[in-house]
Formats: sequence, structure tokens, C-alpha cells
Amino acid sequence: MKSRTQNRAGQFPHGPIADAISTRPPFGPIERLSAHDLRIQQEVTLNSVRRTPALASKALFLAMDVLYGKERTLDKFRVLELVARVPYQAWENVSYVAMTHTAKTPGFARRVFDTVRISRWEQDNEQWHLLILEELTGTSSRHGWLKRQLAPQLLAFTYYWISWFLYVIRPDWSYGLNADFEDHAEHEYALLVAEHPEWEGQPFASDFADDFGEYETLAELFRQIGYDERLHKQQSESMLTSPRFR
Repeated sequence: MKSRTQNRAGQFPHGPIADAISTRPPFGPIERLSAHDLRIQQEVTLNSVRRTPALASKALFLAMDVLYGKERTLDKFRVLELVARVPYQAWENVSYVAMTHTAKTPGFARRVFDTVRISRWEQDNEQWHLLILEELTGTSSRHGWLKRQLAPQLLAFTYYWISWFLYVIRPDWSYGLNADFEDHAEHEYALLVAEHPEWEGQPFASDFADDFGEYETLAELFRQIGYDERLHKQQSESMLTSPRFR
């Protein structure tokens, strides 16, 4: 079996750190499930009640519907994944700042660092989702530069600073906002797969298979991504009762 570095045909960076991590398993799916179990979890999602979103969450969902329509398209999910990364980036950055003020309390500093590690893993997971959606849409996007490049970046920029500001003043608000977003993503992916029965027989091949895993069909892939989103939601919900570094 080829190594990840060989599969990338020399594209992976070189150097002592790059060489050290090139053979380590990447942060792919948070919890890899079998095709059978993914079908079960899709049904669980479809039969579950959605969270009641906060005003900021409703505004974000409305903005995406206005810009990209209410139809569930891969182009729209690409934007969703671009935006999905930014709360974890915001939390990581705030946490790094917090660690600079905790040198005299190493136990506290370690707890802050643990939140950084969690945020980084979640961010990496969302990044694989985005790379796969980028690969699937490719040059087939029906949107021009404005909607494919500029608008998503503006949405992500705005969402980042809202997440950052809330995390500074009331972390539970920032976690709640992210739980709303991930709950929305979980349900939208479940509905997307349900709307495309033809994906059950459509093979999935990707340059990112070594990183995110190999899946027999597009349906299986998107069920896995949807399940990832549920775990992101549950992680944020678990932080609502103790959002500070304790």
C-alpha cells in the first residue's frame, strides 16, 4: 500500500516537521461509521427535532437562502463548509491569547490548551469537508466570482467576528450559535442524501481518500459528513454548561 506522501506524488512539503507528520493519520472523520450504521444515523437525524435557532443563526441561514436559493445544491454546501470552520478558528485564537496570561497557573493553562486541541481537530474535520466539496463542484459551479468567491468570504468573515466577540464576552452564546449552525448542517445533509437516491449507486473517488477515508458511494460520503456535523453540535452543546476554561 502506498504511503500518503507517495499518493500525493511529492506534493507534500518537506522538512523535519513535515516529514514527521506525513506518516501520521490525519484528523479525518471524527467517528467513522459503517455504511449500515450511517443509514441508521441518517434516519435518526431525519426524525429528530431541530434546535430553535438564535436570531444570529436565523440571519445567517436567511442570508445563504437569499444568495444561493433554498434548493440544496453542492455549491451551497460548499459555502456552508467554508463558513463552518470559522468558529473553531475564533475559539482557538482566543484560547491562545488566554494562555499567554496563565503562566503562573499551569493547570489552568493545560485546560485552555486542551480546548485548543479540540477546536483544532474540529476545524481540520470541517476543512476536509470543504476540500471535498471544492473537489466535487470544481469548475462545474453555476455561480460567478461574486457568489463563489467574494460572498462566501464575507459570510465567513462576519461569522468569525461574531463567534470571536461572543466567545470573549459570553462563551456559552458562541457555543450556542455554533450548535445552531451544526444542527442545521446535520439536517441539511440528511435531507440532501434523501433527495438524491441516485447517489446510492454513484461511486465516490477522491484525492482526499487517504485523509478523510474511502467511501463506496456519494450517499455514504455525505451521510458521514452529516454525522460529523452532529458530533460538532453535541460537542458545542456539552460546553454550554461550563463554557469557561475550568
